[in-house]
Amino acid sequence: MRIDCLQYANWSEKIFRQMREGDVDAVHVTIAYHETFRETVLNFERWNRWFERYPDLILKGSTAVDIDLARETGRTAIFFGFQNPSPIEDDIGLVEIVHTLGARFMQLTYNNQSLLATGCYETEDTGITRMGRQVIKEMNRVGLVVDMSHSADRSTIDAADLSERPIAITHANPYEWAPALRNKKDDVIRAVTENGGMLGFSLYPHHLRNKSDCTLTDFCAMIALTADTFGTAHLGIGSDLCQDQPDSVVEWMRTGRWTKDIDYGEGSAAAPGFPPMPAWFKDNRDFGNIEDGLRAVGMSPDEVEGIMGGNWYRFFAENFGPAP
Repeated sequence: MRIDCLQYANWSEKIFRQMREGDVDAVHVTIAYHETFRETVLNFERWNRWFERYPDLILKGSTAVDIDLARETGRTAIFFGFQNPSPIEDDIGLVEIVHTLGARFMQLTYNNQSLLATGCYETEDTGITRMGRQVIKEMNRVGLVVDMSHSADRSTIDAADLSERPIAITHANPYEWAPALRNKKDDVIRAVTENGGMLGFSLYPHHLRNKSDCTLTDFCAMIALTADTFGTAHLGIGSDLCQDQPDSVVEWMRTGRWTKDIDYGEGSAAAPGFPPMPAWFKDNRDFGNIEDGLRAVGMSPDEVEGIMGGNWYRFFAENFGPAP
């Protein structure tokens, strides 16, 4: 089983077919960055047209059972998430609405301070806000997973402790392996995993040691070391693949509506666009390279199976429905 818990590609029939060539059973797709509720609804509508146009390649995922259906019929299940709470605007009532539309993950921040929590680029981290506490409770009730991938340390630990259901860091790596504002320190990973949550390893070059030149062996050795430290059961892949996106999109991702300047984030003024992916992971057809790499660094077949998809499958099965 292969599950990727974060992609934001420039979607096309080519990419959908590459998913099938790579035997990718499910993908968590970012359907909103800075969009309002109405703009996000239009993104759902666009995906509905893709589901109608390519029914032999993709299907809409709501629960883990849809992954079983995708595997049985040779398709990829698409699950939706937000990288910002902007789709719920300032209205807690929209949490249930977006879940009904198909959202299954929502980040409480995207780099900046939000109404709910502090982003990883802020100087001061004040933790989860009053509204954030209430939104987490509502997300727990309906089955919308709390995602803290772009959140600051205290806010992430607070969320892991406050949430009555496990939370996720869908796409990041250990800070000690590759120091970057978006990567997570050991105490943050521990808080998430000890509360039953998941960490998805990112292949976005700014999150990797040596960036685009990161080797497969180094990446897989990092996963093995993380498994030794935090246990294998709470680890998966969240590639953060942004395939075929123009460089203008990464500027919009970083800048959104909050500034008139271009915010280069973890990039630089000299290279503001998307960095080249590592040679061993260009697109969805390359997940087999990660499997081979994990086996090469000594991980068992069961451990590899869990990291490549089994652990996310279990997490989906337990957390996408209403609270028990």
